[in-house]
Amino acid sequence: MAEQAKEKMIVQASLQHCYEIVADFERYVDWAADIKEVTVLERDVEGRPKVVEFRAAAFGRSTSYTLSYDYSAAPNQLSWWQTRGDLTAKLDGSYSFKEIAHGQCEVVYLLEVELHLPLPGFVKRRAQARIVSTALKELKARIESTGT
Repeated sequence: MAEQAKEKMIVQASLQHCYEIVADFERYVDWAADIKEVTVLERDVEGRPKVVEFRAAAFGRSTSYTLSYDYSAAPNQLSWWQTRGDLTAKLDGSYSFKEIAHGQCEVVYLLEVELHLPLPGFVKRRAQARIVSTALKELKARIESTGT
């Protein structure tokens, strides 16, 4: 059964800037500590990454997974679903963006994870919460260090 985690954070940047950083997958290796390699496998008609393969550090080892992206609600939301994974059976989620004041954006990260390996629920929930929290903190640092 998939577990879901959700966290939000206020970022000092415009909604558009937040979205642009999140959608720039090839740069994740520059700021997301657990992401080791990113390969865009397919692009949509507008040139945006549609299918992306990631290699990341997880559970003390390397893992690979492939995500497909949905831009239909862009720039207010970027959603994805997993199409392949060695440790994860499901790694679906979204980033949602809401401008709350001039130069301030609320970023909500939702992640649903299901592992191939059977783990106790509390271990899965703790790992998922760590992934979401770390991802948002690293994203906030990247967004705020690259301007608005």
